Amino acid sequence: MRTLRICLQATIVTWLLTGIAYPLAMTGLAGALFPERAAGSLVHDGRGRAVGSTLIGQSFTHPSYFQGRPSAAGAGYDASSSGGSNLGPTSAKLRERAKSDVERLRRENPHAPLPIPAELVTASASGLDPHLTPGAARWQVGRIARSRNVSEDRVNRLLDDLTQGRQLGFLGEPRVNVLALNLALDRQFGRPGAGADSPASQ
Repeated sequence: MRTLRICLQATIVTWLLTGIAYPLAMTGLAGALFPERAAGSLVHDGRGRAVGSTLIGQSFTHPSYFQGRPSAAGAGYDASSSGGSNLGPTSAKLRERAKSDVERLRRENPHAPLPIPAELVTASASGLDPHLTPGAARWQVGRIARSRNVSEDRVNRLLDDLTQGRQLGFLGEPRVNVLALNLALDRQFGRPGAGADSPASQ
């Protein structure tokens, strides 16, 4: 009985410390030190409405917007089903999906140079990658400029302004957040016509 009592006491103390006290303390500390990140790194439009997160990719199909990487998370960009397709290089399904994406991208971007950036036809491991390399974003500039009836130089300048460098100067690669870029397009050039899958309508 004495051994059982000790085991129960140890279990209860461990549960209280690691299951309640520690999570509450870390949540409070994170909220105090990093309130924006603790709340999900939400992005707001000009009216203050939350339209997404800088951490989670979204689907954009309208020609006036930059498109991110494909997603294999759930039905696509599903934050509750983060994950890759787990299809290997010999998978016929993967080849068909990539072939379909290549055909779509060439059809939607007839003036863009070849080859198509690989990341525009390959999903990330999480299926939720919110970033593109500047090169993959720049590949789409022509389509966006024509759709919005603005010069490519103006879109390129916006892209340059929002490109993030390597973390600490040497970690990772330069990148641009697709949602932030599309919101900036709307702020600078106005929203496209009705029915467009704009960030504000997500």
